[in-house]
Amino acid sequence: MRIRLTAACLLVAAFAALATAALTYREARTAMLQRAQDSMVRSVRDRVEAAAPAVPFPPDQVALERIVAAVDTRGRTDHWTVSVGFKGAWASTDYRFEPGRIPADLRDTVTRRIATAFQRFHRDGNLWLAVGVPITFADPSRHGPSGLEVYVMAPMTAQVKEEAALVRAARNAAVPAVLLALVLALVVAGGVLRPVRALQRATRRLAQGRLDTRLTIRGGDELAELARDFNHTAAALERNEERLRTMEARARAFAADVSHELRTPLAAMTAVTDVLDEDAAAEQLDPDTAAALRLISAETGKLTRLVDDLMEISRFDAGAAVLHLDELDLAEGVRRCLAARGWQDRVTTELPAGIRAEVDPRRLDVVVANLVGNALRHGAPPVEVRLAAERRADGEWAVLTVADRGPGLAEDTLDRVFERFFKADAARARSAGSGLGMAITLENVRLHDGRITAANRPDGGAVFTVELPRHATPAGERAGTEEDA
Repeated sequence: MRIRLTAACLLVAAFAALATAALTYREARTAMLQRAQDSMVRSVRDRVEAAAPAVPFPPDQVALERIVAAVDTRGRTDHWTVSVGFKGAWASTDYRFEPGRIPADLRDTVTRRIATAFQRFHRDGNLWLAVGVPITFADPSRHGPSGLEVYVMAPMTAQVKEEAALVRAARNAAVPAVLLALVLALVVAGGVLRPVRALQRATRRLAQGRLDTRLTIRGGDELAELARDFNHTAAALERNEERLRTMEARARAFAADVSHELRTPLAAMTAVTDVLDEDAAAEQLDPDTAAALRLISAETGKLTRLVDDLMEISRFDAGAAVLHLDELDLAEGVRRCLAARGWQDRVTTELPAGIRAEVDPRRLDVVVANLVGNALRHGAPPVEVRLAAERRADGEWAVLTVADRGPGLAEDTLDRVFERFFKADAARARSAGSGLGMAITLENVRLHDGRITAANRPDGGAVFTVELPRHATPAGERAGTEEDA
């Protein structure tokens, strides 16, 4: 924008300077040539009028030469070429003179109109001015032209030099004017763009979450109005953010409080249902009561898992979730997770040893359990778990993939699969999951500064890819990264 403003101002200034110089040159040149030709015409007419009374009629060659001598200014500064003609006879100051050297239009005007005429023409690369004066009878008894014509031709060398001087003067005046316009354009562009740059910086700070950003308002022009509108917008966003943060904090506190309050009665209910489950297993209850008891026991288990997941999510939201890092052989950690849940025979693994990383073992167990459990519940066998190590420009990474051969995920759900309480199939609204498992998985991966993605395999089935840095980020750097995010 600075370049465009500078170029526009420079073009306007250059056009104005060139137009002014051109108009000045044209007017000055016209006035100079007009003055030169008027002076020459007047001088020739005066000399011809002074010499004409002494000319005998009809004039002989000697009389023609006397007229030439009377009109000629040789030795002066004009350097005229004087030629006098009478019915084919000519006398001239130039021995190379030929009648054809006189412009035909000039001779035709002088001969036919019996009037003084002048004409500018170019010859041999030079500009010339020719003046023709007819001599008429002064005796009233005689009428018409005498046939005697005087022609004077003079090079306009001085005028050409003056014209060249005008061009140089116009050029010498235009160049500094353009340079001055360039400096002024830079100053003007800087003044115009300074508040625009300030607005740009403020907008970037606002986008980074610094909602207390404000612009200093100067003047009352359109840019000042824009700065005032920006300040109003930033203030409104800050107020709204404060309200949203307060509401969000209250919602988190409410969820945490509710979950905490539910844990005690749920623990009691679980203990009771466990005892009753034993009675039902021992066939000490009638079938209807046993069926109702098993339903209550299952729902109590779901509610307990939901409360546990809500408590975990509330820790993430409150920033209370912390990592207890330990250098771990990831293959061994994955195997322990599968063995603890009895999934060894249901899952195909490719877990090379020696891939170690600094992770929280408990949170790694949650990630693997959620991904493999999700694949076993909603996919189709075989479920495959693979582990690999990759070296990239941004460091060393451990890559864990969990894939199945099920129907896969709908394309419109790939970017929503990690949302809270999201279920890809509405028919599974009463499934064993709480709808928070994938969200908790995402938060645990992010807590390790890792990444997780969901996709569909080309040959069918869903695949989840977890990327974890093998070396943990220091706590200070991690905090800075989360603040920037």
